[in-house]
Formats: sequence, C-alpha cells, structure tokens
Amino acid sequence: MQNATGTIAQRDRTITLWLWILFSAVFAMVLVGGTTRLTGSGLSMVDWRPLMGVLPPIGEAAWIETFDAYATSPEYREVNSWMDLEDFKRIFFWEYLHRLLGRLIALIAFVPWLVLTLQKKIEGWLSWRVIVSIVLGGAQGLLGWYMVKSGLVDVPEVSHLRLAAHSGLAFLISQWILWMLLDLHFGRARPSFAGAQKWTLSLLALLAVQIFYGALMAGTHAGLLFPTFPDMNGAYLPGPFFPLDSLASNLFYSPLAIHWVHRVVGFALLCLAIGTVFALRHIPLVPAWVRGQLVVVLVVQFAVGAFTAVYQTPLWLAITHQAGAFFTACSASLLAHRAAAAARPPSAS
Repeated sequence: MQNATGTIAQRDRTITLWLWILFSAVFAMVLVGGTTRLTGSGLSMVDWRPLMGVLPPIGEAAWIETFDAYATSPEYREVNSWMDLEDFKRIFFWEYLHRLLGRLIALIAFVPWLVLTLQKKIEGWLSWRVIVSIVLGGAQGLLGWYMVKSGLVDVPEVSHLRLAAHSGLAFLISQWILWMLLDLHFGRARPSFAGAQKWTLSLLALLAVQIFYGALMAGTHAGLLFPTFPDMNGAYLPGPFFPLDSLASNLFYSPLAIHWVHRVVGFALLCLAIGTVFALRHIPLVPAWVRGQLVVVLVVQFAVGAFTAVYQTPLWLAITHQAGAFFTACSASLLAHRAAAAARPPSAS
C-alpha cells in the first residue's frame, strides 16, 4: 500500500527503476543528438521510416542505394560532393544511431507503461504524468523529422530554430521525468511562484533560455566566431554584435548576437544561482549539499563553455558542454523540487 506521501518506500520499485532507465535513455539521446549535429551527420538519412528502417544497409548494394539517395540531397551537392562511400558511412553512423535510440526510447516508454497500466500499478497523479511524457516523446520524434526536413529542400542546413525547439523539448522531457522520480523518492512537491520558490523557478526559466541559445549557437556555428574570453574579440557591449535591422532579427538570426546573448546569460545564471542559494540558506528541506551542488555544476559548466569557445568547439569539449547543460538542468530541478517541498507539504492527489 502507498500512503499519502507516495514515496518510493510505498511504491512498486519496478516503476522507479523503469523511469530511471527511461531518464538515462533520454540523457543518452541528448548526447547522441549533439554528436550527430556537431559531426554534420544529421542530414545523412534522407527519408523517414518511423516503424521500419531499424536495420542499417546490409551489403554493398544496399549501401550504394542509400548513398545514391543521399547524393540527391542539397547537402551532398553543395557541401559533401567530395565524399565517397566510406566517408558517407561515417556520418551515416551517428544519424542512424540517433534514430535507432529514438525507437528504443519509444519501446522503453510504451511497453512497460502498457504492462504496468494493465496490472493497475500506475494510478492517480503518476498515471497522467507518465502519459504526458509519452505524448511529449511522440511529439519529439515528429519535431525531429520536421527539423531534418528543413535541410533536405533547398538549403543544406537544418533550421537553427527548429534545432533549438528539438533540443529544448528533449530537455523538457528529461526534467519532466526527473520531477516524477523526485516525487517518488521524496514525496510530491508542487511548484508555485510563492516565497522562496520564485528564486528557483526564475533560475529554471533563465536556464531554459540559456539552453535554447546554446542550441542556436550550434545551429548557426556561432561558437566559432570569438575565440577569446571574457571579451569577444576585444569587445563587451552589445553594439558591435547586433548588425541587423530589428531586435528580433538579431536575437534569432544573427550569429554575432546569439553568441553575445549566450555569454551574457551565462554570467546572469551564475549570479542568479548564487542569489538563489543565499535565499534558500535557512530552509531545512533544502540542505547545504543541494544548494552547493548547483553552484559547483554551474561553475564547471561555465568554465567548460569558456574553453569550448576559446578552443573553437572541439568535438569532445562541445559534447562535454552539452552534457554539462543536462546536469545543470537536473541540479536546478533538484533544488526547485526541494524548495517546493518546503513550501507546500506533499499530498496524495
């Protein structure tokens, strides 16, 4: 039986294990997706077969047929016409792995959910939240193909705005699952913009902006523009970095402005994190280790971001930076969950 707190001690541990596996798979997907983008592999598969296509091309004839299909794409004609079949296989690997992992996540999410639901082990608040996560996962698959499609028509480059939406939804799904897990471990916590929670929710909101701009950085290759830190080729103020006619055009389409915003928001996040930790220092349900881990993770992430820019986004450092964004989001969610638990007692409904 489960009591009013709904903690892990009263719940079927199978549910918790399943959600941790699902959460870990989403984390792996974030890393593989980032690698796919950074290696220029995202347009190597020019068709979308959501139910078929699990197996890669088998045999020389199948590989040649797949390569010939890629050769009709704008990316091959305008960017990668130098490639032979062996070169193509290298970029195909990451996109294939990305799509295969997406299918695996769908199975990890749907099959256990169906079994556990039929066994009546997922009920109440957990039931509808699991359904939301599955629906979001389906939307993520559709959004991924919508993103890829933008680079298969005329311009051999996916829309950086669609890329940012795709990346942002992946982070949202991961944190949605993590909040369920925190509820199962510690008891339900309902966030609101009251009291000290306004600090943690503001931090999450600003972090969401930063993650969005991180994806815009990757989509526009803005990380290659300024290999200096803390200045940007000797400048700090926004004037030189906003060359377009309107503010909106600069914020969403100018690589110069996108890079500047990403750096400024990074500094703002550090300041807000310190202020949040200070504001929550006397709350018993937000112990020192919960506050401290956020600052440590954010400082490390800030440093990795600086080195990524200075060293012109080497692959291993860029992927480390993406992983750091994921851990930073998890750290902020943990802090927000503890602050919400302190503000409002857990309930059964």
